[in-house]
Amino acid sequence: MVSSSCANLLDLASEDILDIPKSSRLLPRVMTTPGIISDLDDSGSNDDDSDDPSSMCRERIIIVANQLPLNAQRDSVKGRWCFNLDEDSLLFQLKDGFSADTEVIYVGSLKVDIDASEQEEIAQTLLEDYSCVPTFLPPELQRRFYHGFCKQQLWPLFHYMLPICPDHCDRFDRSLWQAYVSANKIFADKVMEVINPDNDYVWIHDYHLMVLPSFLRKRFQRIKLGFFLHSPFPSSEIYRTFPVREEILTALLNTDLIGFHTFDYARHFLSCCSRMLGLDYESKRGYIGLEYYGRTVSIKILPVGVHMGRLESVLNLPCTFDKVKEIREKFRGKKLIIGVDDMDIFKGISLKLLAMEELLKQQTELRGNLVLVQIANPARSMGRDVQEAINEANLTAKRINETYGHPGYEPVILIEHPVPLYEKIAYYVVAECCIVNAVRDGMNLVPYKYVVCRQGTQQMDKAIGTCEESSRTSMLVVSEFIGCSPSLSGAIRVNPWNIDAVANALNSALTIPDPEKQLRHEKHYRYVSSHDVAYWARSFEQDLERACKDHYSRRCWGIGFGLSFRVVALSPNFRKLSIDHIVSAYRGTNRRAIFLDYDGTVMPQTSISKIPSAEVISVLNSLCSDPKNTVFIVSGRGRSCLGEWFAPCEALGIAAEHGYFIRWSKYSDWETCSLAVDFDWKSIAEPVMTLYTETTDGSYIESKESALVWHHQDADPDFGSCQAKELLDHLESVLANEPVVVKRGQHIVEVKPQGVSKGLVAEKLLSAMVTSGKPPDFVMCIGDDRSDEDMFESISSTVSCPSLSVAPEIFACTVGQKPSKAKYYLDDTVEVIKLLQGLASASTKQQPKDSLIRVSFESNA
Repeated sequence: MVSSSCANLLDLASEDILDIPKSSRLLPRVMTTPGIISDLDDSGSNDDDSDDPSSMCRERIIIVANQLPLNAQRDSVKGRWCFNLDEDSLLFQLKDGFSADTEVIYVGSLKVDIDASEQEEIAQTLLEDYSCVPTFLPPELQRRFYHGFCKQQLWPLFHYMLPICPDHCDRFDRSLWQAYVSANKIFADKVMEVINPDNDYVWIHDYHLMVLPSFLRKRFQRIKLGFFLHSPFPSSEIYRTFPVREEILTALLNTDLIGFHTFDYARHFLSCCSRMLGLDYESKRGYIGLEYYGRTVSIKILPVGVHMGRLESVLNLPCTFDKVKEIREKFRGKKLIIGVDDMDIFKGISLKLLAMEELLKQQTELRGNLVLVQIANPARSMGRDVQEAINEANLTAKRINETYGHPGYEPVILIEHPVPLYEKIAYYVVAECCIVNAVRDGMNLVPYKYVVCRQGTQQMDKAIGTCEESSRTSMLVVSEFIGCSPSLSGAIRVNPWNIDAVANALNSALTIPDPEKQLRHEKHYRYVSSHDVAYWARSFEQDLERACKDHYSRRCWGIGFGLSFRVVALSPNFRKLSIDHIVSAYRGTNRRAIFLDYDGTVMPQTSISKIPSAEVISVLNSLCSDPKNTVFIVSGRGRSCLGEWFAPCEALGIAAEHGYFIRWSKYSDWETCSLAVDFDWKSIAEPVMTLYTETTDGSYIESKESALVWHHQDADPDFGSCQAKELLDHLESVLANEPVVVKRGQHIVEVKPQGVSKGLVAEKLLSAMVTSGKPPDFVMCIGDDRSDEDMFESISSTVSCPSLSVAPEIFACTVGQKPSKAKYYLDDTVEVIKLLQGLASASTKQQPKDSLIRVSFESNA
């Protein structure tokens, strides 16, 4: 069911809901091959993907982010805009990870507002000179998109702040959500102007553009699309409170690769997909993947790094040398702690100051000898919460300085004005310790920069009079809630909310012997220098290429409306079963075998009552009344309920419990599988299952004559899945010497005798037909889950045996568009019934002869 919050928002975004002016003209067309210009203006979403990618085009990556890596300034004399690349921008620095012949194009917004009359000329200039495509969001849309939805709704949510009280966090505003969708639509339009979908890779950055993948995937179904989230991703308990939670998740799943800084963030995302979308993930040879409508969405976990060359180049500037000397002289005889943070409520600046206060209170010898320099970068977006954080930080710093300071000494120096990079680096060089005390943060590269600056360079050493052979030391105190914490194993990790613990950590960082400081520094520097921004970008690019390598080996269909749009990717030979086609084949045959599953095939999985309807009974009786047909239901259900439910179908064959019990008609006896007669293993398996049932709320045991099944569909998704894995291992261990198999299915763990499967049932029934001298010339099998895959495989191998002079017509069909061994699919149980009614109607219009049809039904498991 489509959520009301996404009621065709793709169309909504294209309407003039915010009076967004359309571009006066498109950017220059893109050359795909010599002499051919791609026609990117044509409408339609399904006809833009060519069958084969062009091999003659230079590799190109389109980087899409909220802001372009450009600085802009208007010339006061000429009145013209001047631009230059921002060398400190991560987007600019990541180019170093790509090969030299890779072209990089940037799509994003400028940091300044450009008058509409100048936009066309500037767009042309930026594309030609800087390979940048500006989006030019209207000012009102920009305000509602960035300062509204991004900073007041997404940012607090992703940092675990809920709008419980409207005084501290804004409640969800649907008009801001519409602005967010509209802005993402404009970004998509700009990407479409320059993309060559057959060759280009698109890499989207951060939470500002999380629904952009849906727009791009709808336009180009085989687009090569990656996304990296630079902020935390909250736990499912926090994220599930968001009114548009499914829309954002499904939009992200329209990418091929999703990147996170830490496993915690990735785990939270996977848990949300499991709990809200019912998706499970698998780890294959070191790669984590989500199966989503036939596509594998890969998950990458790798923290971003710093640009070593940029830091070292600034370290070697004369202005940096002078600043280092100035700071050293200013704080001569004192120990310096440095903190560099954006001014917002999540950076924990006030908590850091409180820890400094506690440290001075406990360690009297540090009074007059210890200084904390806190550089507070200006807030990116203002609000009540940010102003409160600024006021609290100032009041705390003032109190500490009044209590522990004296003329000529201030224990806390709070710098709130913009500080140039060279000055920050100078503080890094001098400081004995760096503290990052955020209560929740994404990556935070401050500790990495500090380590590189403490290592220094030869020119820096020479300028400030440091011996090159002298040992390098650095100490880090980092919050356990920031993304870089797991990669800094030598840092002192703290809970920023525990003021006493942070104070003790700062004291330890200052008093640890120099040899240990040196070892910690060397360990950190090895990691930071080898895992730089180029390594991160190169690794992401390689994984994106791997995730997209099968794009042209599958057929794609776009389904769904609005932000619920997704692409179904299936085998080229996999197609929908046409009723006209199968009825035509059905009429031309004389000995037919049809296998039908029950739950999920002729009975909807969501139905509360599992008793077959009068419609199902009627169509089965019609098929069974044709003497050319023998109809079998093959199911995992017990023989008692199947026998009772289908009592009106006297000629219907039933295979219960995956074929352990078989009955050819209502008046024939049940045949038992001869492979298993010993059920002593139940006395071993049942106590184990009982133990897990008692400890897993919502689970239960289904006891069959030949099998035991542990169900956990009503348990907590994560806990139930975890318990199922443990139960599987436990049962395999205790039943290792028993003649049984332990299998895990959809929300079940089942123990059953070896050699019992739906595949063997199909093989047995078809072999009986061949042995009786009436080999089938028509075989149809319909099912919906894993156990039916055995039947699909079995009928293909059985009917291809040499004893059959003529190969029969085979129709293996799965229910739902998903990867399968079947060649055909039907969308749902409604279409299955409609198909069976078509066959039954064909039987009544002709005089049938003797033949065989078998209908198989699958387990409710």
